[in-house]
Amino acid sequence: MKKLLYIILLGIACTAFSQENARIMTYNLLNYPDVDSAIRNPNFRKVIRNSNPDILVVQEMTSLAGMNGFLNSVMNAYGNVYSMGTFIDGTDTDNGIFYRTSKFRFISNTRIRTSLRDINEFKIIHISYPADTLRIFSVHLKSSSGTANENQRAAEVDSLRKFTSVLPANSFYMVVGDFNIYGDYEPAYIKLKQITNGNGHFSDAISMTGSWNQFQYRQHHTQSPRTRGFGGGSTGGMDDRFDMILMSPGIFNAGRIAYVPGTMTPYGNDGNHYNDSINRRPNTAVPDSVADAIHYSSDHIPVFAAFTFGNVIGISGNNQNIPDKFELSQNYPNPFNPVTKIKFEIPGTERVNSFDTKLVVNDLLGREVSALINASLKAGKYEAVWNAVSMPSGVYLYTLTAGSFRETKKMILVK
Repeated sequence: MKKLLYIILLGIACTAFSQENARIMTYNLLNYPDVDSAIRNPNFRKVIRNSNPDILVVQEMTSLAGMNGFLNSVMNAYGNVYSMGTFIDGTDTDNGIFYRTSKFRFISNTRIRTSLRDINEFKIIHISYPADTLRIFSVHLKSSSGTANENQRAAEVDSLRKFTSVLPANSFYMVVGDFNIYGDYEPAYIKLKQITNGNGHFSDAISMTGSWNQFQYRQHHTQSPRTRGFGGGSTGGMDDRFDMILMSPGIFNAGRIAYVPGTMTPYGNDGNHYNDSINRRPNTAVPDSVADAIHYSSDHIPVFAAFTFGNVIGISGNNQNIPDKFELSQNYPNPFNPVTKIKFEIPGTERVNSFDTKLVVNDLLGREVSALINASLKAGKYEAVWNAVSMPSGVYLYTLTAGSFRETKKMILVK
C-alpha cells in the first residue's frame, strides 16, 4: 500500500511539471494604419494565419484605432482568438502587443522614454504558469547608417539598460523589434549584450560577426522584402538583419521560461533572396501566396521563435524504487560545453511527501548565475538541464537545497 502511494505521488509530480510551447513573434507593420490599410489587411491576415503566433509584438503602430483595427480585421478575422494589451500613444509611432487569450494574460504596459521613440515593457504571464512573469521590451531604434545614427541607437539602448539592470536576478525578459543595427560592431548591439554587474544584459541566439549586410548571412536578413518602391516602404531586397529577438540569460540558459534552440526564424526567408524581393519564384520557405502577402504587407518580415513555459526539467522516475534519502549526483558530462545535466533525488515518507526545492548555479565569487529550480517537489528522481552557452569557461558550483538538506558540487565549463 505504501509503495502504491509513492507511485501515485511520483505520477502527480511528473504531471505537475508539464510544459507548453509558445511562438513569440515581432513584426514592424510599416506605419499602420495608413491610407492603404484596407488593401494591406488581407495580406496581413494571410501572414498571421500561416505563421500562427501566440504572442505578436508590433512596431510602427500609429494609434489606438489602429490597434483595434488590426485586432479585429487581422488577428481575429477567423475567430475570437486574440486580445490586445494596453496601448500607449507616444510622440512617434509606437509598440503594441497581441496575445492568444487561451494561453496568456496581459499584466501591464510601461513606457520607457527615449529622445526619439518610446520603448515599451509588456508584462505577460502564461495562464498555466502564473508564477513566472515574462517581460517583453519592444523597440524601434533610430534608423539609417552613420556615426550620428549609431550613437542615437546606443543612447536609446542606454535607456533600456538602465531599466533592465535593476531587474531581479534571473528575471525572464526579452527585447524584440526593429533595431536598425548593421553589425556586431555597433555600440547599441555591444551595450545590449554587455554584462554589467551580472544583470540586465541580453543574449543573441544567432552569432554573426562584422557587418551583417553580407551574402553569408542571407538566411538571417529581415529587410527589405521589396526591390521596388510602393506604399512608403524601404526597398533594396533582403540584405539587412534589423529585426531580432534577444533574450535574458534566465531564458537563454533554459530556465522555467526557455528558448527552444534552433527556432529563431525570419518568416519567409529561405536564404535564396539576397538583394532580391522575397516573392521572386521560387520561395522554398513559404507558399507563393504567403511570399506575396509578406511582400505587399510591409517593408520588414516577421521574426519568431519558440519558447517553453513551465518546468524544463526532465523527470526520470523509477516507480519501483522511491528514494529513501536525498541525493545530488555529479553533473554529466563534466567538463561540458555548453550543456550539462544534473540528477538528484527527493525522498518520500508517509508524513512528508514534498519539499521546497532549489537548485542554483553560482560562480566562484558566490554570485548566482542561474536558478534551475525553485518549486515544491514530491518524492522522485529528477534531472535538470543547464545550458551555459552565454557563460565564460570556468568552475561553477551547483547547490541543491530541499528542506534541511543542502549539498554543493563543482562542475567545469570548457569552451
